[in-house]
Amino acid sequence: MRHLMNPLDFTVGELERLFDLANDIEHNMPRYAHACAGKKLATCFYEPSTRTRLSFEAAMLNLGGSVLGFADADSSSASKGESVADTIRIVSCYADICAMRHPKEGAPLVAAEKSRIPVINAGDGGHQHPTQTLTDMLTIRTLRGRLDHLTIGLCGDLKFGRTVHSLINALSRYEGMRFIFISPDELRIPDYITEMLREKQIPYEEVIRLEDKMPELDILYMTRVQKERFFNEEDYIRLKDFYILNRKKMKLAPADMLVLHPLPRVNEISVDVDDDPRAVYFQQAQFGVYVRMALILTLLDIHVD
Repeated sequence: MRHLMNPLDFTVGELERLFDLANDIEHNMPRYAHACAGKKLATCFYEPSTRTRLSFEAAMLNLGGSVLGFADADSSSASKGESVADTIRIVSCYADICAMRHPKEGAPLVAAEKSRIPVINAGDGGHQHPTQTLTDMLTIRTLRGRLDHLTIGLCGDLKFGRTVHSLINALSRYEGMRFIFISPDELRIPDYITEMLREKQIPYEEVIRLEDKMPELDILYMTRVQKERFFNEEDYIRLKDFYILNRKKMKLAPADMLVLHPLPRVNEISVDVDDDPRAVYFQQAQFGVYVRMALILTLLDIHVD
């Protein structure tokens, strides 16, 4: 039995097979319509979510399985003081696989250690968000044709952004990568990320102005400033509109640069960018369904002829 806590839980070769499966699902959906008939996915979400939870549910329903679970901690026995370890023991009696989101870092790992079914980390605090990373990687690989020799700019909240941390860790295993971190000083990338890149001799830059680096990018990964991660509302208000990608700034970018965003968007991407063919964040959300379908099949060890 395998779990997914971190994108690094899969080798590069395993990721390639997972993405190949996701691409096959995209083009041959009817073939997979009954692959998980009789199987149940539990979505245990202790923190609010729209895309991730619905994407998991859509993935399992597309595979012919069913879904049960809760959408916030208040509607679970966590409100009565039940531990994550006890919850997963109970969920293991009812479901075949579990997707868990939790505000505390490491909570899904605790669940995995006590679970009798595969557990997928659907986001734990500001730590990891591996299925979003798989979504991002599938999007890049499908639309750019590769996951190596790319210059990737990551912009916005790089301090608390678990999607950013996961993506950098995952892509650091590919050759020829270069990262440009674009953020205000208060939201700069954590030291453990830059230390890892230095150890691997992967080039990176830290800058404040987005406009200065737009012409160099293959991928621009925008993020929102996350209100829920701030202790001080004044700091949030001061920083929330620090970056706004608009049509004028897009004119500085290469013709084949892709704009990704894990969503939800607040103000950091103007709606006038949505019609630009390089803006692929809504397409990215669709890829999230395919990759989660592939992941469910892989962790349940289900093969479709």
